[in-house]
Formats: sequence, structure tokens, C-alpha cells
Amino acid sequence: MAEEFGNSPSANGEASQVVNLFGKYELGKLLGCGAFAKVYHARNVRTGQSVAIKAVSKQKVVKGGFTGHVTREISILRRLRHPHVVKLFEVLATKAKIYFVLEFAKGGELFSKVAKGRFSEDLSRRYFQQLITAVGHCHARGVFHRDLKLENLLLDENLDLKISDFGLSALNDQIRPDGMLHTLCGTPAYVAPEILGKKGYDGAKVDVWSCGIILFVLVAGYLPFNDTNLMNMYRKIYKGDFRCPKWTSPDLRRFLSRLLDTNPETRITVDEILLDPWFKKDYKEMNFHLEGIELKVSRENGNFLNAFDIISFSSGFNLSGLFNDSDISVSRERFISTEAPAKILDIVAEVAMSENVTVKKKETWGAKLEGLEGNFAMIIEIFKLSDNMVMVEIKQKELRLGSSSDHQEIWKHKLRPKLDDLIYRPENSVSGE
Repeated sequence: MAEEFGNSPSANGEASQVVNLFGKYELGKLLGCGAFAKVYHARNVRTGQSVAIKAVSKQKVVKGGFTGHVTREISILRRLRHPHVVKLFEVLATKAKIYFVLEFAKGGELFSKVAKGRFSEDLSRRYFQQLITAVGHCHARGVFHRDLKLENLLLDENLDLKISDFGLSALNDQIRPDGMLHTLCGTPAYVAPEILGKKGYDGAKVDVWSCGIILFVLVAGYLPFNDTNLMNMYRKIYKGDFRCPKWTSPDLRRFLSRLLDTNPETRITVDEILLDPWFKKDYKEMNFHLEGIELKVSRENGNFLNAFDIISFSSGFNLSGLFNDSDISVSRERFISTEAPAKILDIVAEVAMSENVTVKKKETWGAKLEGLEGNFAMIIEIFKLSDNMVMVEIKQKELRLGSSSDHQEIWKHKLRPKLDDLIYRPENSVSGE
């Protein structure tokens, strides 16, 4: 994101100057890169809280055919609120980028800890218990991760586990009439044998298989199925050809054999895992509240809208209407403003009155404009995005043939120039926006 804002990161990943996003977040060092996204450390300007911001390139997403993946990831993260799942705070959008504002996992990847040496059974059990409670929560909310691996398990400042990266996840509505998922996905060493069979699979059962791989690596320090030749590795997975290290306890070996059962019909389920003797040792059931799933702000003072709704309003990820000054050739236009709704409506009323157009205030933040013998009709609505930011939407009536001149005169030369002065244009806008 530093380079998208016209700054170049230094060799150690730090931005050469402070970059401010929407006046809310100060961008820091680059944490990681993907095919169409970059993740940065950032700080909430108001609270000082550390967050991770995932910057997604709209152009790369659309070009690569990943639009569905991003919208699905947003939908999934909205559903999940669990102590061991990375939390999504909000989504921000500009013409070229979509920004996921996420919980910052200060402890880094669990993978880097295991790479330094295998864990004891007790420590492995602690992390596995946290993993299973989170996976169970996901499944209860109709979410199947499908890419569980050590690289996608992060640690917070207390070294507690956080599941991340739901980009390959599936929802209940993706299940086909046969009751199965069919998309081939996942990381080779963690993939379940039924996925290799290409006959459809149960999302919950493949997640359990991946959890078994993770537990094996925690206690062994290496993968149960591994080969430099990919096809040989797949053969081992399909046959369930693995051996537990000699230092594992009998209870753990039995438990791993149930997790890595090649038959999905007899493989242990999440509910059965919770009752297993090895798993239950020192296990404390977790109680938590599902607050804030909708990421909402107060509705008390008018309409409410958040960035999820902005994205859903914009077909094909085209959010340009929010930030640019396109010709009014369509029936709807939107822009972002930091002005108070009352001030915006006062300006609208002032222009309307000067042109003998009737203004009817709506119950919420909005107004309906009518006049010129039916040749002018417009609805203006204002939606709250945050405490100091709103989205203004202008919807216009289809006009009778040959009657557009008065309409265009008022809109283009009277009302639009007044509203143009209210549009929020970030000082550090992304290059090309």
C-alpha cells in the first residue's frame, strides 16, 4: 500500500513516510504479499490500536476472475466472531482498492514457531483445542475453511491461536444437490484424500483432516505425508500411509489415526473430537458473545450504511461512482462526503428553491425533489459510514422523450457543482484514482 500511495518502502519494509488511509489509519511496514493483495501493519489514528490492512487490487481481482472469492471472503468474515478467528473490523473502498481492516496478530505465524522445533504434547494439545473450537464455530455458521494449514494460523500477543485467510473458504450455499462440495482447492500436503478422488467432498470433514495434519506437525515437527514427487505424496495421502513418531503417547496415536482416517464416513467429527480422552485433558469450554457481527454504527440519527453495502451496491466491483465525476448518463450516482447530512440537505434545498423545484424531506436523511411539470424528479439519500463520513446517493427518474434539457440544466449546472464541493477526495489517494 505504501507504493500505491506514491511512497516506496525501505529495505526493512518500512514506508519512507507516514501514509494516512481515509484519515483513520496510519500505514506501516509491509507484512506479506499475495497474487492480488498486500498486507500491511497499520495504526488506528484515534485509538492507537494496531491493525492489519489487506489491500486488494480491484483490477487484478477482476482480471484474474477472483471477484467471487473476495466478496465471499467479506461475507464469511462478517459471519464469524470467535476468540480464535482473526476479526474483521471494517472494509474501506476506493476506486482501485478494497481494504480489509483486520485484527493484528502480533505473534506471527504458528509455522515459524514449529520450524524452530516440535512442540510438547501438552502445548500441541492447547493449540489444537483452540483450533477445534474455532473450526467448530465456523462450521456452525456454515463456513468451511478448506485451506487450514500452519501458515494460516497466527498468534496474538498472548500467543493464542487465530485462524486467518478465508479466501478459499466455502459457504453452505455452495453445496451441490448431492450434498457435496466439488471445487478442488487446498495446499497439497494438507489436502484430504476424498478431494483427490474428485467425486465431491464434505467441507467439514476435509477441515478435520487438515486439523489432523496440523496436530501431527505440531507434535512431530514434520509432515505426515511428504515427498519431493507430488504424485508420490498424493499416493501416500490416498492410502493413509504415515507413521506416528515413537515419542507420541498411545492415546495421541489413536487420536491421530481417527483424524487421518482416509474414509470420510468413519473419520472423527468435531463433536466426537470434543469427547476424545486425549483432547479433553485440561480442556475448558469457551463462552463468548457474538456481538458486532454486522460491524454497525448507531442508527439513531438517520440512515446507516457500511462498506459491505457499498460493495454490494456496485456491480462488477465498479466503485468508481463513489469517487469520480462521471457524466450523469445513468439513473443513480453516489459520492462520499465528510460534511454533516443537514448541511448537504440545506444545499440541495437552496438550489431546488431557486429553480422552483419542490423539496419533500424524508423521515431519514434524505429528500425528494419534484417540479418542472414532471420533467424533474430526484431522490437524495444520505447513509452513515462512520462518525464523520457519509455516502450520498442520488437517484433520478427516467424522463419523457424530449424533456431532458431542463433536467440536465438543473443537475449539471446548478446542483451538481454545489455537491461537487462536498465530495471527499483523500489527499493520499491511490495512484491512478
